[in-house]
Parts: sequence; C-alpha cells; structure tokens
Amino acid sequence: MSAWLKEEGLSRSSIGFFGAVFVAYSINFLWSPLIDRVKLPLLHRLLGQRRSWIILMQIGIISGCLLLSGMETTDGLAMAGMAALLISISSATQDIAIDAYRIDIIPAADHEKISAAAAMATSGWWTGYAGLGSIAFFLADMDGWQWSTVYLLLATIMSSFVIAVLLAKEPESNRDLLQHKIEARYQQKLAGVTRHYLPMPLRRGLIWLTVTLAEPIKEFFDRNGVKLAISLLLFILLFKIGEAFLGRMSVVFYKEVGFSNAEIGFYSKLIGWWVTIAFSLIGSLFTMRFGIVKGLFIGGIAMAASNLMFALMALVGPSQLLFLATVIVDGYTMAWSSVAFVAFISMLCNRSFTASQYALLASLGSLGRTFLGSSSGLLVDSLNGNWSLFFLLTSLMVIPSLVILYFLKDRLNDIENGHRAAKSDDEVLPAKN
Repeated sequence: MSAWLKEEGLSRSSIGFFGAVFVAYSINFLWSPLIDRVKLPLLHRLLGQRRSWIILMQIGIISGCLLLSGMETTDGLAMAGMAALLISISSATQDIAIDAYRIDIIPAADHEKISAAAAMATSGWWTGYAGLGSIAFFLADMDGWQWSTVYLLLATIMSSFVIAVLLAKEPESNRDLLQHKIEARYQQKLAGVTRHYLPMPLRRGLIWLTVTLAEPIKEFFDRNGVKLAISLLLFILLFKIGEAFLGRMSVVFYKEVGFSNAEIGFYSKLIGWWVTIAFSLIGSLFTMRFGIVKGLFIGGIAMAASNLMFALMALVGPSQLLFLATVIVDGYTMAWSSVAFVAFISMLCNRSFTASQYALLASLGSLGRTFLGSSSGLLVDSLNGNWSLFFLLTSLMVIPSLVILYFLKDRLNDIENGHRAAKSDDEVLPAKN
C-alpha cells in the first residue's frame, strides 16, 4: 500500500499517517480475552477454539482485499482507508489466535521448543509479507496490471490458506478447566459480598467478565511483581522502535533513491524472504543453546548496526550490489531479533491466558512501532530529506531498551531457568491469593 500511495502522489507524511490504521495491532489486547473465552457458534464445534477464530479472521482479510480491488485510491481514499482498517483488525485478531495456537501446541515440558516455534512463526510471517508480497511489486510493473488487480489476486491467494487451517491439528488444552477453577475461587470470594445484592445470573456474569478481562493482567503483575512487570513492559515498548521507523519508510526510501518496483520486489521482498527464513532458523538454534536473553542482546545490537547500511545506501545511490548487501544484513538482524523477541514474550505468558497475555505484550511492542513509527515521514521531512541522518537516528533508538535489558538480565535468566524446570501445566497455574 505504501508503494501504491506513493505512485498516487501522496506525501511522505501522509503515507506515514495513513499507516496509523494499523493501530489495531497495538490495541488488539483490548479484545484478545475474547479469543480465550468466546466460543464461536458452529465454527467452534467443527474446528475448536483456535482454528475457528483464525478462519473467521481470514474471511475478514479476504473481504478487505476484495474491497481494495474494486476502487481507485485517487477517487476513494477514505474508502481505501476503511478497507485497510478492516484488514488490519482482522489480521491483528488472527495474529492473536495464531500466536495462542503456537504456544498451546507446545507441551509445557518442552519449553526449549518455544524458540524453534518462534523461528517458524517468523519464517511464516515473512513468507506472506516478503515472499508473496514480492508478487505484488513484480505485477505492478507489468503492462496491464493495476494495483487494484493485484489486490484481487492477493484475495484469491489468501482464500487458499483456509485449507491450511482446516488441515491443522487443534491443540489440546486444559485451559477451560483452569479458568473454571479461577472462576470458582472468585465465586467463593464474592459469595458473601454479593449474594444479598446480585442475583445468581448477574453474579456469574460479573465473575466471567472479571476472569476474562481483568485476571490476565492481574496474574501477570502478581506473578512478576509490579516493579519487574513495568520494566518488562517498558523494554517491550522500546525494543523495536528503530526498526519501526525504518520499516515504515523503507519502500518510500527505495523509490526516492531510484529503484523500480521490480527491483524492490526482488531484493527487499524475495531475497529478504529467504535471508530471514535462514537466519530465523539459525537464531532459534542459538537462542535454544545460549538462552533468550543473550539472543535479545545480540539481536538488538545487530539491529542497530544494520540501519547504518541504509545510511550508506542513501549516500551511494541506487547501487544494486549495495541494495543486496543491505537486504542480507537487515534480514539477518531482523530475523535474529524477531525470533528472540517472540520467544521472550512467549516465555512470559501463563497458559491459562495465552491469547490475552501474549496479545497484551505483543501489542505493547506494536504500540511504539505504530504510533511513533507513523511520525517517521515527519522526521524525514524535518531533516529536509536527509535519509542518512534519519537512518543514523534509527540505529540509536534501540539503546534505551538494551540498557533496561542489562539491568533485568539476572531476573530474566531466573524466569527462563524456572520455565525449563517446569514439568507440567499445573506448575503455571495462577497463584492463590
């Protein structure tokens, strides 16, 4: 969409703000508890809790692509924004269900496999974003193809992924039993207080809402303590801000430097896809061997250093050899840091509230990327288009999060070692007050 809007003549600032429709990734934690608790009529009976939500959201994404395929942005920019918002909400909700599926499918005793699962999640995400995304750029440069037609093809491809969900295995879980135990505990606590004021149906509804909406957050703070919990949240918020600023403006930068859509599709998408998959697997092996905390340190430092390659490209110009080198370095650092980051967030989740807590933590990471990243175009404009200085500043943005990580490393190693020692789901039940 950034490339499409650029060709339609929108300014860098407008493109940056247009991307704010994807704020859904930052606030999807608001409805993530529903993914844990609400059973979709009919679909749940046929597919189970996780797969039913995934398929419903895929239908939303397909619908958004079909809407975009039937419009021209110059004539219906507001409608294009609404279609993009539908895609973002559906996609952000699908992310919740997929991430919960990924964590639930791994037995608690196999905690070391979380890093491997994070690598597969990163590889899968990049297969869609870069592998299939490259098709859009190639076709956009071909005669007879318009961006609206490209979105029609993407809707068709997305439709085929429903088959993958139907063939997947629904993870086994005792989540319902655990949540019922928590509800029973609340029932005992509130019985003496509310029995004279609320009838039983309302009392049960109040308890259901409390367990669904409030308990995931309460459990996270109770388990970690307020000070550590806030520090963890601050680290998650800051870790990938520099990458977000770079990512939001990367396609605009490529086009201003002088690369064609086909070149962007080949180097940034297609080559970046395979590089990311390869280094995701390598990064997961390192993280499994040496731990998630060390993986985060290496990934963060490498991520900051890789942004300097973009600064060099801004000085040199449209060199395809430098473009290739930059994509390889950027793909390596992005894959490594993403695997460690996904494994880190997964490690912090309680299996009673997988979807709720993972979405809360992941969306917090997206908050900085979405809100602050949407001002990336303004930053470039304020620098009078000085792309080299812009990329230098993005490389410095990771430093605050690494400082926080350094002070938390001992506590995080204790948490990771504690998970490795876990033998059953019973050991991650919420503590009784």
